[in-house]
Amino acid sequence: MTSKSSIRMPDDAAARVASGTYEALRATAEVAIVVTQAFGPDGSSLILPDPILFDGHPAVTLLVCCDGREALVHLSPIHGDPRKLGMEGLAIGSRCTLLTPVTRQPLDLVSDDPSGGFAAIYLTLRLAAGEAVLISPVWGRFASRILHDAELISAWDANDEDAFA
Repeated sequence: MTSKSSIRMPDDAAARVASGTYEALRATAEVAIVVTQAFGPDGSSLILPDPILFDGHPAVTLLVCCDGREALVHLSPIHGDPRKLGMEGLAIGSRCTLLTPVTRQPLDLVSDDPSGGFAAIYLTLRLAAGEAVLISPVWGRFASRILHDAELISAWDANDEDAFA
């Protein structure tokens, strides 16, 4: 991820921000956030050797347990991309337990609100809640957040029966 100190707005964008016109800050189709490393709460990598690839990027892989079933689910590492492989046929709205695929350690739940809350995928081995991708453990709830330095970098929230990230 890019640190705040290396982000530089063009002068005309800075002038628009100062004047209250914020179009310069809107993300466009060319902007993508790709998760390049991901860790469970025990520090185990969620990017497996010989990974499934999404547009050339290694998948983030979780072990998902739900309704008496368990399977590896490979999530696209591109934030906002709903593609996934695994656990086909699971009912939308099912609450899942998300585990690391090798050690079977449950992902940390960072909130448990009525909508299902979020589970943490850590972005560094510091395993800090302020550097994480937060994903919904509810099958079909397309909701996720990316935090960096405890600040919200990106958020997605939409109902999509094919989504899980």
